[in-house]
Amino acid sequence: MNEPVRRVPLVEVSDLLAPGAPLPFRVLDAQGRLLLADGQRIADARQLSALMERGACVEWPDVERVRRERGAVGVDPGIEHAVRRETLFDRWEQFVWKLDTLLRVLGRDAGQVVDIDALATQFIGLVDREVDAALFLGMRQDDRRFALYGITHAMHTATVVLLAARTLGWPLAAQHRMVLAALTMNAAIVELQGRMAEQADPPTKKQIETIRAHPQASADLLRASGVTDADWLAAVEEHHERPGPGGYPRGVQATSDAAHLLRAADVFMAKVSPRALRAPMVPQQAARQLFQEEGGGPIAGALIKAIGVHPPGDLVKLKNGEAAIVVQRAAPGRATQVAALLDARGKVLSGAPRRDTAKPDFAIAGPLLDRGGLPRVLPEQVYGLLEP
Repeated sequence: MNEPVRRVPLVEVSDLLAPGAPLPFRVLDAQGRLLLADGQRIADARQLSALMERGACVEWPDVERVRRERGAVGVDPGIEHAVRRETLFDRWEQFVWKLDTLLRVLGRDAGQVVDIDALATQFIGLVDREVDAALFLGMRQDDRRFALYGITHAMHTATVVLLAARTLGWPLAAQHRMVLAALTMNAAIVELQGRMAEQADPPTKKQIETIRAHPQASADLLRASGVTDADWLAAVEEHHERPGPGGYPRGVQATSDAAHLLRAADVFMAKVSPRALRAPMVPQQAARQLFQEEGGGPIAGALIKAIGVHPPGDLVKLKNGEAAIVVQRAAPGRATQVAALLDARGKVLSGAPRRDTAKPDFAIAGPLLDRGGLPRVLPEQVYGLLEP
């Protein structure tokens, strides 16, 4: 029987860390679930504090290896940081930990509503900096950080509701409110969501009860945090209600448009998000199911139009046999733009060259069904080092 690998708290290996420099090892939570992969970065003291709150640790063999390597070659972990500029994707990673920190203490202070509102404003700024990149992050979730699923799912759902609300022509205040609701809709169960994303067994009775109670529990946390906006609270309380049977927690038959849109985006993003034991649904199938369930209504139509038939991050097959990843949605006067990953023989294409799908050879033939052999695609590979 194999002995469990010894772990040490992250704070005990601070000499091996430098803000902004690539991590030389994986960072795990107290249950051994991935929080940061080797090569990712801890941006600042705030993110380090958030990791500490989650009981972040490192496996001892990795610590020994890094100390040995650095002792032999005299590497300064801060050298690369001195020449590397911050990118938009660094800002997105920082936002993950800001939201994680906020949701973990929600309900402790009636003044927290100010912090939530400021975070929503920051979020909208990140999306607007590069909308296609924001969608890419939501669709291309392949870092396997399931412990953070509750946080990242809220963020990706917020992207979708923001864009759909704009497509529907809702005023700025309503758009902002949708982001607030999406970021906080599951505040009461973010830890449970992370555990269930990796869970092999069906949900327990207690888990089901907690899930069914979470819309009300999340709204109660918001009230304790100083939220008085009735529309925001109602959207959170009713985002699992629906006409007919199956809605919860109160079985409300008629909900606000905000709650309706939040539910649709929540379900859609859950379907296209991977779990430890299942692959994500392709966006086209998830969109088709949404359209059918909604009877082709305006909410479904706006959501599908907002993200596109082939949203950024979608994997597709081209007419010439190449496997590619979508990087820009179609727009007036411009076809969908993709980055080619594999040639027709399945060999990796260096540099992920851009393809214009308006050209016959590069037209999209359909979703990529065989995804074996595909390399992990980092956003910087296809968007470059975008300025924040």
